[in-house]
Amino acid sequence: METQAFKTQEYFVTEQPYYEPQGKEIGLFEAAYTNQIPILLKGPTGCGKTRFMEHMAWRLRRPLITVSCHDDLTASDLVGRYLIIGGETRWVDGPLAHAVRVGGICYLDEIVEARKDTTVVIHPLADDRRVLPMEKTGELLQAPPEFCLGISYNPGYQSVLKDLKHSTRQRFVAIEFDYPPAELERTIVKNESGLDEERADKLVKYARMTRNLKGSGLDEGASTRLLVHAAKLIVSGIDPATACRGAVSEALSDDPEMLSAMNELSASLF
Repeated sequence: METQAFKTQEYFVTEQPYYEPQGKEIGLFEAAYTNQIPILLKGPTGCGKTRFMEHMAWRLRRPLITVSCHDDLTASDLVGRYLIIGGETRWVDGPLAHAVRVGGICYLDEIVEARKDTTVVIHPLADDRRVLPMEKTGELLQAPPEFCLGISYNPGYQSVLKDLKHSTRQRFVAIEFDYPPAELERTIVKNESGLDEERADKLVKYARMTRNLKGSGLDEGASTRLLVHAAKLIVSGIDPATACRGAVSEALSDDPEMLSAMNELSASLF
């Protein structure tokens, strides 16, 4: 029986991604990269962590290889495995090994979602050794200077069972992200969607209202990403209340009372 090989793609960011700095994160990343120190991005969902990584890959002219971590992610998924291809057994690199070989940026998104034993595999890459042991092939891959390891997680969603171990996090330079200030968030929504300033401002106010509900029925308020989704719907001709309901409130909750509360908030603005 043949098994389909996992294909890793090198994604070169050829055009500058739109990104608005919130602080000194670009300089901090570049200094860490120069000193071959891995990067930890932490912050809420939809606040710009992935876009930031794309922007830095473009600035550094390195391929970006992103892995969306999940409960079933194994060490073999990252490093590689033997597969039967065309009747022959062949070794196929996983995305982490591939990134090391080509000197790319490997970004492990939401790292705490992966199994605990999986994160141990990155430890030798995330300290002064900068090596990736390939136990099944007997190789010891040495990361070139161009290689960069980046991980991210959302501290607001973590629990005792899903938290980043200190033995892992203390190997990284940490960059904290949050939702941008209102004026900057309005600029982002306008640039990403083409929405006019007045309605972009109302969307930002709506987001602030939903974020005030965090801990009172909501795990998270509206992210900047969701605001951009709502703005694009409005630009496409959807009335603002319907756009906010579909892109924001329904995405955040299934609770009827919470949905009613959020829909009332949007109706008060639009």
